[in-house]
Amino acid sequence: MKKNELGLPLEIEYCKKCNLINQRPTSINEYFHLPNSKQTTVEFTDGVCSACNFVDIELNKINWKLREKELKNLCDKYRKNNGEYDCVVPGSGGKDSVFASYILKYKYKMKPLTVTWTPNLYTEIGWNNFQKWLHKGGFDNYLYTPNPVIMRKLTRESTKNLLHPFQPFILGQKTFALKMASLFNIKLIFYGEVSGKGGKKISHNVKSFSDIKDQQGFEMDPLNGKKFSDVFIGGKKVEEYLDEGLSMNDLKSYKPLEIEKIKNEKMDFYYLGYFLKWIPQEMYYFSQEKIDFEANDVRTEGTYTKFCSLDDKIDGFHFYTFYIKYGHGRAMSDAVSDTRHGHITREEGKSLIKKYDGEYPIRHEKAFLDYISMDKVELINLCNKFRPKHLWDKISGKWVLKKKL
Repeated sequence: MKKNELGLPLEIEYCKKCNLINQRPTSINEYFHLPNSKQTTVEFTDGVCSACNFVDIELNKINWKLREKELKNLCDKYRKNNGEYDCVVPGSGGKDSVFASYILKYKYKMKPLTVTWTPNLYTEIGWNNFQKWLHKGGFDNYLYTPNPVIMRKLTRESTKNLLHPFQPFILGQKTFALKMASLFNIKLIFYGEVSGKGGKKISHNVKSFSDIKDQQGFEMDPLNGKKFSDVFIGGKKVEEYLDEGLSMNDLKSYKPLEIEKIKNEKMDFYYLGYFLKWIPQEMYYFSQEKIDFEANDVRTEGTYTKFCSLDDKIDGFHFYTFYIKYGHGRAMSDAVSDTRHGHITREEGKSLIKKYDGEYPIRHEKAFLDYISMDKVELINLCNKFRPKHLWDKISGKWVLKKKL
């Protein structure tokens, strides 16, 4: 299939089972993400996306009792008997991190240290759920707040250069757990959902982050052997920030743990979703039962649910800008997952995507624009510059997808 200069298929296709668009990128190494970087997109086979094929096997062919036995053996291997933490669970206090930490502590008798890279702009409900996670769940937690002035500057740069407002948060979130594990001499880190459920074409035997070879975004050494000053944040070389007056200490929070430390300290990284069924809607009900996790009292903008994207006021713009670049927003993300797991039909998912996907997030607009020091006109003009020509048409002054679902 022919692709454009950014690696996106020129022929738009929607999965005939779940409605996922074939423009969806799977992952990229953010330290080398530039405006002209080529993306790797989700693969389709006979009109069906790789995520559907992955979930189909999960639902029908995986022996979950054997997988759970593997998890028990893993926990037995790393469990400490001296009262120290024996695993790290990164998270925000959302439904996924609540499930992971709770089940590891209370069912499998581990002693998890939960670690949190703070959102850019906490929402009230996100903060409340974070507190419930700790106080009702009973967890130790390290909440790390990187220099907010630097975080804000990097977020503006990543929005301006990449139309990717969440990039600095993603970088911090990915690297923080490893640093904390190293600090506390913890060898075991649990991440959540297996990346195959998001469209990454991987084997069902992949249980560890380190099992994924030669795929962008999953490198054990994301710097690829380069100096930190030679990589990019927000589409801009770290060296340029230093030339502008920032210090290496200002940017240290975004520097990954050295590969030599990871190897020498023999850290292991596992997807809990390899061992246990990972179904978002069921995570919500679990969290609601165990810690009184709250859904929002209003629908999340850009989708039909009330329990997703609760933590950060800029989250809606992350999904809105993603929709601009790839024709894939929050509603599509939720609907394709619910369709694959049998919660809704494909036709119901299609209707929800048509109604809500790409909705402009008004609720926290002012907070976001103030945060990145832009006005709305500047942001909209920026978004329009990032619209792929093969994906969008402007008809009667309105932007529409060239091939609708």
